[in-house]
Amino acid sequence: MKNGAFSDYKVFAGNAHPKLAEEITSIMGKPLGKATVTKFSDGEISVSLWESVRGVDVYIIQPTCGPVNDNLMELLIMIDAMKRASAGRINAVIPYYGYARQDRKAKARDPITAKLVANLLVAAGADRVLTMDLHANQIQGYFDIPVDHLVGMPILAKYFKEKNLEDVVIVSPDHGSVTRARNMAEYLDCPIAIVDKRRPEPNKSEIMNIIGNIDGKNCIILDDMIDTAGTITNAANAIKDLGAKDVYACATHAILSGPATERIRDSVIKEMVLLNTVPLAEEKKLDKMTFLSVAPLFAEAMIRVFTNGSISKLFD
Repeated sequence: MKNGAFSDYKVFAGNAHPKLAEEITSIMGKPLGKATVTKFSDGEISVSLWESVRGVDVYIIQPTCGPVNDNLMELLIMIDAMKRASAGRINAVIPYYGYARQDRKAKARDPITAKLVANLLVAAGADRVLTMDLHANQIQGYFDIPVDHLVGMPILAKYFKEKNLEDVVIVSPDHGSVTRARNMAEYLDCPIAIVDKRRPEPNKSEIMNIIGNIDGKNCIILDDMIDTAGTITNAANAIKDLGAKDVYACATHAILSGPATERIRDSVIKEMVLLNTVPLAEEKKLDKMTFLSVAPLFAEAMIRVFTNGSISKLFD
């Protein structure tokens, strides 16, 4: 039964991003499953499922964004509840996978937390993971279960294509994002440039120089996530100083912690385009930010998982 066809599916959500969950289920034409996820008085998480999931293909929508430990525990406990209620297959839908930046030993005695979280999800009873723009692609290999890895770049690229900007260059803010930048440049049929930076300590980046021609060009900086916004605003200011015309920025995950909003507000970035994989407090939003929804893509992917359709065809 595990890999066969299921007669029905149900979609549940934790407390991480209820707005996105509701948007996804409304597109799928399904009500959100009845469950309450609360806390006991001592802070422990309590999960109650109010409808049967026996033999059903279940989807739990829960990005593991901040407060990351609470959201991760909610997801693990929901998976356990589903497993003990004899769910047919348990799909963890994680639009943003937290702890993804700890994906290797960068120095001696480092933990590899991205792998630990993968082990926890599998141990809890997840049968499949559906996620978007992992910080490092190899995290897919940390799981011993199928991982469907959705890509946010086509949503961002389509938005910029419709803007009809001239003399566009896609800028990778560091060496790690070059493949992502190249894919977007292919879609928009334009060249790329790379910011060569040195990072003296975590969450601080020091700009070095630019590889590629950005003089008089409309530059679009592309990254997978914006956390403290240091990298992207430094890159934007550097390319503007070196003669770029207008600077745009885009990313999949708008974490925006610490001084991020102020940095973006004070930077030369003309417009920042972000996806809604994580919830963002109203006070962190700026007029120069544009938000695009990942709900249609996740809804389509979840329906394809249920009907055993192809996920890769979504990106052809």
